[in-house]
Amino acid sequence: MILVTGGTGFIGSHLLPRLAAAGERVRCLVRPNRGKRKLPEGVDIAEADLASGRGVDSALEGADTVLHLAGVTKALDARAYYEGNARATETLAKACSGRDLRFVHVSSLAAIGPSVHRAPVAEDQSPRPIGNYGKSKLEAERIVRALLPRATIVRPPVVYGPRDTDVFQLLKSISKGLVLEIAGGERWFSAIYVEDLVDGILAASNVPQAEGRDYFLAHPKAASWSELAGIAAGVMRKRPRVIRIPVPLAYAVGWAGELWSTITRVPGIISREKIDEARCEAWTCDTRRAAADFGFEAQTPLADGLAKTLAWYKEAGWLTY
Repeated sequence: MILVTGGTGFIGSHLLPRLAAAGERVRCLVRPNRGKRKLPEGVDIAEADLASGRGVDSALEGADTVLHLAGVTKALDARAYYEGNARATETLAKACSGRDLRFVHVSSLAAIGPSVHRAPVAEDQSPRPIGNYGKSKLEAERIVRALLPRATIVRPPVVYGPRDTDVFQLLKSISKGLVLEIAGGERWFSAIYVEDLVDGILAASNVPQAEGRDYFLAHPKAASWSELAGIAAGVMRKRPRVIRIPVPLAYAVGWAGELWSTITRVPGIISREKIDEARCEAWTCDTRRAAADFGFEAQTPLADGLAKTLAWYKEAGWLTY
């Protein structure tokens, strides 16, 4: 039986249907008192709290594989990142310690940090995360490695696809005829279409060679943000205006985003830490280890993935173009 955490999130919403369609026995861990959850038919629900540990042991009963996707990508303060990423992972890892099961921890390229001189980051490179998100994900990795030495850690970079709400903000701006860039030149990134990421997570969970190892899961071809904007604009038949924002103004916008989040008590994607990340010349990673160890190569080029993603947004009514 496979236990999935974070199954109601963006990546989980693609992973659970895949497992259910394959006839796997699946249990999804959800937080108590969160109301009814719409999950694929055949997926069991286990209420448990990764903050307190309540219900975690029961959720693990009968599990031979744990796919740990749960985490915090946006938060109102630094403490929330560490509680949602490091402490929650520690609770789960402690409960799994001593059990005979496979554990796949879904981390992030942010745990290792940006590229140096645009060279793709390798798995064994010394970490240098930026901001509390990346630092909390790195702390979670270290906890997993200490408590569960045989665990597999996978690190996706930018993940996009249907139901994503982060890259969606950029695409929404393009649909309205506007592209905002921070001044200072072109910037590069690795990315992976969400269905490819699901392929990689499942592949990593099924081969003995992946035990105790770390992997970047991404499309092997890096892209630039202007390339992404150009592809998306072409799909939507838009000719957006590009506005380059000076760095001081970008930080002012980040501060305003933090203030608005504080007022509304709703975490947003705009903050000064996010500006720090966006200013880096490149966030790219080397994907050869996953290809060598278990034959995983992301199959969806950026142009194809964006076309599928934008078609879904349009059909769902998220975008009009």
